[in-house]
Amino acid sequence: MLYIVPTPIGNLEDITLRAIRILKEVDLIACEDTRTSRKLLKHYDITTPTVSYHKFNESKRSQELITKLQAGLNLALISDAGTPGISDPSAYLIKEAIQNNIPFDVLPGATATIPALILSGLNTDSFTFCGFIPEKNKDKIILFKNIKEQGQTLIFYVSPHSLEITLKNLFDNLGDRKIAIVREISKLYQSVYRGFLSYYINGFEEITLKGEFVVVVEGFQETLPNDDQILEEAKQLLLEGDSLSQIAKDISKKWGLKKNKLYQLFLDNNLK
Repeated sequence: MLYIVPTPIGNLEDITLRAIRILKEVDLIACEDTRTSRKLLKHYDITTPTVSYHKFNESKRSQELITKLQAGLNLALISDAGTPGISDPSAYLIKEAIQNNIPFDVLPGATATIPALILSGLNTDSFTFCGFIPEKNKDKIILFKNIKEQGQTLIFYVSPHSLEITLKNLFDNLGDRKIAIVREISKLYQSVYRGFLSYYINGFEEITLKGEFVVVVEGFQETLPNDDQILEEAKQLLLEGDSLSQIAKDISKKWGLKKNKLYQLFLDNNLK
């Protein structure tokens, strides 16, 4: 049997009794990073042998683990934090197990997605988990095209070094929306920044760039932006070097507003 075992994303107490029992009873634990997992295992006096399993050895190591499972061993699969199989290499082994008719079970447990969604204060009735934004431009285009008009709340995983460009990508492709930037969930310095995309793009220095981030974004709303939001968007485009005429044209196309009225709004507010 292969067990998919969630581990704490911060506070070591966020693990189930069943997870601790399984980790003690199995023959081998496959870890994303054995050094990272050692702290958790030592904390709960778990002495089960471990082996590394990560994105750089997933193909070769998966075959080794499948062979052990076929020989009758029980294995547990854990990631550095959270539930394996979500935006990490564990999905590869899970697919291999299915293809080889090896039984596996998924234990419920810690994940950053749901706490971030609830902490955001945004709509929790329905949501779309988007994972990490792709690095390749063509893949970004496809992603944003698919989610731009979705009414569900959107959830993204973001690393500290890519947070600023991620916020700009979201603004450029989805417009100015309510967001929550959730940092270091369940850890000592957990923080939540709530507001509009435009606010945190302009005030990016307010965010402490340490730890892991989840960005929660308001779903598509039929309501049009107010004048203040339009002006904020126009100011951002001015900083990027666009002319007032081009900005009026772009915002007109984006929101279905009249270009002449937008241009007059800019003049009345001394944009230049």
